[in-house]
Amino acid sequence: MGPLDVVYHLLNFFAPAIVTGAVGAGALKVLWRQALRGVSWKRLAWRSGLAGALVLAGGLALWGRDGKMATYAAMVALQALVAVWTGFGWGRR
Repeated sequence: MGPLDVVYHLLNFFAPAIVTGAVGAGALKVLWRQALRGVSWKRLAWRSGLAGALVLAGGLALWGRDGKMATYAAMVALQALVAVWTGFGWGRR
C-alpha cells in the first residue's frame, strides 16, 4: 500500500464523522437560527466532527474492525450531545 492509498483509507474512515458533523451543525443553525446566532457553524461542525472521529477510532480499537452499527450509533449520539453542548451549554463561550 502506497502513501496515497493510506491517505484515501484515512479519509474514507473519517468521512462519516466529518459529514455528519457538518450536516448536523447546518441543521442546528437552520432550526434554531435565533438561539444560535452567536455560535458559528464552523465551531459547531469541527467540535462535532472531532467527537465523531474519536468515537470511530475508539470503535475500531474496541472491536478491531470498522463499520459496526453500534459505533455509528454512538458517533451520532455523541455528535448530537457535543453540538447541543456547544450551541446551548457551557461550550457556547
